Amino acid sequence: MSAAATPSPDRSAATPPRRRYDSPRRRELAAQTRKRIVDAGSALVHSFPAWDWRDLTFRAVAERAGVGERTVYRHFPTETDLHDAVLRRLEDEAGVSYEDLDLDRLPEVTARAFATLSSYAVPRWTPTDPAQATSIPKDQRRREALVAAVAQHTADWPEAQRAMATGMLDVLWHVPSYERLTMMWNLDGDQATQAIVWAIGLLVDAIHDGRLPGSAGPGSEQG
Repeated sequence: MSAAATPSPDRSAATPPRRRYDSPRRRELAAQTRKRIVDAGSALVHSFPAWDWRDLTFRAVAERAGVGERTVYRHFPTETDLHDAVLRRLEDEAGVSYEDLDLDRLPEVTARAFATLSSYAVPRWTPTDPAQATSIPKDQRRREALVAAVAQHTADWPEAQRAMATGMLDVLWHVPSYERLTMMWNLDGDQATQAIVWAIGLLVDAIHDGRLPGSAGPGSEQG
């Protein structure tokens, strides 16, 4: 009589699933690689002869960082993700933060942002090519921060007039305004910054005083 066959063990049940190897050292190396990639992207943007981000590609950043394109892709699934990360780095380098932006700090933040423009190689900031303009990361976070900062002081304003005030601050706090003052009015960078900060300060004071766009100024008769 033959012995009963011993059932073969279920290897799938006996073998535990392979765990993904992870360690503080591995995470540190990944963080260093990501920083290296973003540093390379920032250096490239500073060296661009035109404010055109179409050349900020996976390949260009990988070559500058000394890593493979697949490594860049692992950290940033799309070029939009890469561009956003580089844009945030440029903001950090300028000492600009949009977190909890306060209206009274807007002149200071503007001056700090414009002070870094001389560190770029680009001679002209306003794109002339529509395709070039679409390649530049959108400053949605800046706009949202400005909207929130103004809204804190204009809760009782009509929506249209709140938009007017916010829009005017946005126009002033935008590089093309600085560029026009330097190119068309022959102001140097410091003078252009001072003029814009002065105008922003006047608008901030008007908002605090409750002077809505279209209302009569101090000493004027209401019609």
